[in-house]
Amino acid sequence: MIVSYLMLIVCVLVGVAFVTLLERKILGYIQIRKGPNKLGILGLLQPFSDAVKLFVKEQSIPLMSNFLPYYLSPVFSLFIALILWSVIPYELGLVNFDMSVLFFLCCLSLGVYPLMSAGWSSNCKYSLLGSLRAVAQTISYEVSLALILLSYVFLTGSFSFVDFSLYQSSVWLIWLMLPLCVVWLGSCLAEMNRTPFDFAEGESELVSGFNTEYSSGGFVLIFMAEYVSILFMSGVSTLLFLGGDVLSFGFYVKLVMISFLFIWARGTLPRLRYDKLMYMAWKSFLPLSLNFLVFFMGLKLILI
Repeated sequence: MIVSYLMLIVCVLVGVAFVTLLERKILGYIQIRKGPNKLGILGLLQPFSDAVKLFVKEQSIPLMSNFLPYYLSPVFSLFIALILWSVIPYELGLVNFDMSVLFFLCCLSLGVYPLMSAGWSSNCKYSLLGSLRAVAQTISYEVSLALILLSYVFLTGSFSFVDFSLYQSSVWLIWLMLPLCVVWLGSCLAEMNRTPFDFAEGESELVSGFNTEYSSGGFVLIFMAEYVSILFMSGVSTLLFLGGDVLSFGFYVKLVMISFLFIWARGTLPRLRYDKLMYMAWKSFLPLSLNFLVFFMGLKLILI
């Protein structure tokens, strides 16, 4: 099991490298330019060049920072993002536990602690403001994510992602849950601090958010944690809405398509106005997911 999990982590990290390349290529074509195309064939070696460049840069540590939490926050952030992959039901000697939805929600909630400690331990006002914004946003949109997952729990009668995929063997649940799918994807964007919800990194007023004081390796770990989360949330979205049989090639095609949606949103949508952020979380997404939850509870009672 440990060997399988280590192989999975290696594959995920290689996947992250190429997702960064995919993002730069897509953003290039959206802006009518080529994107990376010099290193290797079609720029395929660009991610490895970026990794070497970032890791060999000088590591500068702020003199007044709280050293231990400052240093460990990015590591903890990446660790949480990677441990989440154990809930994807691979059936190849990995963990297939019955409460994977609960484990997923617990790990998702833990993700705010590295954000908070990274901003606080940098001992910089900009970083602290950025981390407070990121934490408030993450917690707000997690409520909608949890309620959408609860709808699934009521519908399937199980807390396992395995049963979610088995339940869709005949028809994908996206046809039954199209509004919920839109809310889920919007909440995922907010959860990962991606455009149009990237207020934690509002360059004009915050100078790049909670990671202002990080350079070299620390910045790389924060960056990798974000892209691991993108791949993971794309995988979970596929399991929930597109009937993912994890061992099939189609699962990975759908996963890449949803990752493409996240990147497309970054290249297309402007940043929301800040006062609209919590309005969407509490006045738009939350009532919709609550209504669907009540609907699926009633539907399950009728079907029983």
